[in-house]
Amino acid sequence: MARGLGTFLAVLAVGLSASGPATADLLLREFAVCAGRLSALMEDQWMFDGPGSERTGAELAAMVSLITASIAPGEGRRVLAWRIDAKVAQRSLLNQARFGEDRRMAKAAAARADALTAECRAMILS
Repeated sequence: MARGLGTFLAVLAVGLSASGPATADLLLREFAVCAGRLSALMEDQWMFDGPGSERTGAELAAMVSLITASIAPGEGRRVLAWRIDAKVAQRSLLNQARFGEDRRMAKAAAARADALTAECRAMILS
């Protein structure tokens, strides 16, 4: 694990224990949603942007590390459901952006997909 990510995970664990379970649950959900979004993007890139998929794959691995560091026993099914729901939603945006016949809607879908991905990437220390 990269040194920066290890430090971040240690700080995250201390912060979560100090702020309580409600905050931990919100962060876990955000990590899971971002993992789903990044997974959809990576699969899209496999077809249309091979080199981009490598970067996204590394970001996805970092997000999964954050999930692993913050998940409590017995939460696996709920986290997986969040990931799948987010992946399906992101996949829908990406499909609309790439294959949509209405150019205005396709542009809006692309902008939304990019914005959501940017939010997730901002959560990862480079």
